[in-house]
Amino acid sequence: MSADPHARKLHGEVEAIYRAESRRVLATLIRLLGDFDLAEEALQDAFQAALAQWPQEGIPANPRAWLVSTGRFKAIDGIRRRARFTAWDEVAEQIEAIPAAPGPEDEAIPDDRLRLVFTCCHPALSLDARVALTLREVCGLTSEEIAHAFLVPLPTLAQRIVRAKAKIRVARIPYEVPERYAQAQRLDSVLRVIYLVFNEGYSASSGEALTRADLSAEAIRLGRLLIELLPDPEANGLLALMLLQDSRRAARTAADGSLVLLADQDRALWNRAQIEEGVARVTEALRSGRFGAYTLQAAIAAVHAEAPDAASTDWAQIVGLYDVLLRVDPSPVVALNRAVAVAMRDGDEAGLAAVDAILESGELQQYHLAHAARADLCRRLGRLAEARAAYVQALGLAKQEQERRFLQARIAEIDAAV
Repeated sequence: MSADPHARKLHGEVEAIYRAESRRVLATLIRLLGDFDLAEEALQDAFQAALAQWPQEGIPANPRAWLVSTGRFKAIDGIRRRARFTAWDEVAEQIEAIPAAPGPEDEAIPDDRLRLVFTCCHPALSLDARVALTLREVCGLTSEEIAHAFLVPLPTLAQRIVRAKAKIRVARIPYEVPERYAQAQRLDSVLRVIYLVFNEGYSASSGEALTRADLSAEAIRLGRLLIELLPDPEANGLLALMLLQDSRRAARTAADGSLVLLADQDRALWNRAQIEEGVARVTEALRSGRFGAYTLQAAIAAVHAEAPDAASTDWAQIVGLYDVLLRVDPSPVVALNRAVAVAMRDGDEAGLAAVDAILESGELQQYHLAHAARADLCRRLGRLAEARAAYVQALGLAKQEQERRFLQARIAEIDAAV
């Protein structure tokens, strides 16, 4: 970089504009050009042009409009340069199909990021592809960052993104916000992608690290973006849930990195600002009367967050909320969580009976936390042989290294006691 202080200052300003505006510029370029790869190339060309021209011309009054207009021009220029490989009629038709860009001084540029979110999260794409494409195009993470976060080989991740873009192009998936009648169904897909990203950051499915703070932060940022673009009670409930769960991050592991259960966490380490915002948001979502499973899970998390210690937790309220959640979103995992809450409200025998009924149904036989819950209840009841067998079964299914160490420690404790 040049040693000229003015050049350094301008370079820093361009970098700040890139951080603030690049995703909006990309979203608009995708709408105008109708192609992800062409839009990404145009985005980079536009910022390169800015670095070349703005030192002489100054930063325009509306940098985003300038970048969109320049990116569109660069894309058309690139299409023309490649015309020798394509019939001119096809090239002309492709160029004519590109809508006009806003003028460099245009203040009223639509924010196309919501279109991009709905396109990347379209249910026609596989869930893995939706997650990868959303993190790449909406959040701006590199393929290397996404592959590292989800512990998949870079070529595998890159292929997911390539296939997703091809599917959008071949299936002519519309780049649009769905009509109101279809919005609820499509919004479910968007919320699911955001929460899956958060969960992978909050409780990694495999690997050494229990959490990946950067991934959870991206999900929370996505949740805020969604509410900014499309205020919706259930989106608000999801953001509340992520904030309330993330508020416990600092207390979830001990100094040696070992797992600390909720009941044993030092609540002084919980993030009170996140809790206050989460409680306010879930209260707002509940008052709307138009909420779903994420809001109810957030309400449960809020009861935990507002208890000064584990002993003061209102387990009757939590069981009641799980009863409602089971009606709204019945699933064996929700039933398992309710069973654990029943044990805290009605005693370990009642909880164990509920867990055993779920395991006997066969639905959670491959879910390590179901066996871990049974093991813990048996241990508390003094049924150590059953507890050990259940811990061993859970250990055989667990993939996350911190969870495996926790289960191994429990088995060692039982062996020492016996």
